[in-house]
Amino acid sequence: MPTAAQPAVQPILWCRDHLQLLDQRKLPQAVNYLSCRGAADVASAIHSMAVRGAPAIGIAAAYGLVLALRADVDGYDRAFETLAASRPTAVNLRWALERMGAVWLAGHDLEALEAEAIRIHQEDLEQNRRMAELGAALLPANATVLTHCNTGALATGGHGTALGVIRTGYAMNRIVRVYNTETRPWLQGARLTAWELQQEGIPGQLVADGAAAHLMASERIDWVIVGADRIAANGDTANKIGTYALALAARAHGTRFMVVAPSGTFDLRCPGGGAIPIEQRPAQELTEFKGQAIAPAGYDAFNPVFDVTPAALIDAIVCERGVVMLPTTDKLAALLR
Repeated sequence: MPTAAQPAVQPILWCRDHLQLLDQRKLPQAVNYLSCRGAADVASAIHSMAVRGAPAIGIAAAYGLVLALRADVDGYDRAFETLAASRPTAVNLRWALERMGAVWLAGHDLEALEAEAIRIHQEDLEQNRRMAELGAALLPANATVLTHCNTGALATGGHGTALGVIRTGYAMNRIVRVYNTETRPWLQGARLTAWELQQEGIPGQLVADGAAAHLMASERIDWVIVGADRIAANGDTANKIGTYALALAARAHGTRFMVVAPSGTFDLRCPGGGAIPIEQRPAQELTEFKGQAIAPAGYDAFNPVFDVTPAALIDAIVCERGVVMLPTTDKLAALLR
């Protein structure tokens, strides 16, 4: 468990013999926790989106590896691949597993492995707070901002990435209004971000995904602030589907565009956005809602859950190591060196 001051929302609770994950599919109607006792349980929770958000699934996977090896010290390869395959786009997942794997292969020490998972969890919370300060410093006075999907405490080890900037910016009296998209098809913005903003007493207003460009045309939006699931070496950024459209609309309307993500989200082995694998999910997530058909029976759907925003549309990338304005390969390499 993190040792710093606890965030109000705790999606990940480490109980040593099991892992409790806040079931985000049930929010905001109910606050329920899933009890995970092995790698398969954690992988299922990640794949089913009971836990989601790139940093959060990396943390959950780290704890899942601890549970797996406590049950079977010879099961490293199987547990690693089970967890790594649960979602392909977010690089934090494999980053956390590779970091855990290095500790395990160095000494096959379960106590050291658990300590590393706890360290990953704690570091994420500390990184979020640092990124929030750096991102908030970019905001003008009396700013109005727009965010997409959910990037708060629910998606991280606590505080949040993009929503962490908003939380800190509001506390500093730099933000006067927040707009958040509904984020189809899982409605993370409507269900989760709106819930977090309400819990914090931050004035927010929900907009349909398709209304964002009209909003920018009719009202001054100072910054669009989003998270990331993978950032390529050149700054191209994979994030929740709809992010690319927001970046295009922002550029057309003179709105600045900020990406906020910890250093574990950068994949310098990936040269550009074209090399990022994009997760495709079942058609039923679009054609049905809570088990009820909203499209004709048997109708197919194209359902990518991430898209790639080119670096040329990004004004600032913020991570705990600093801020890169107008990102390029050389600038990112220098930041992460």
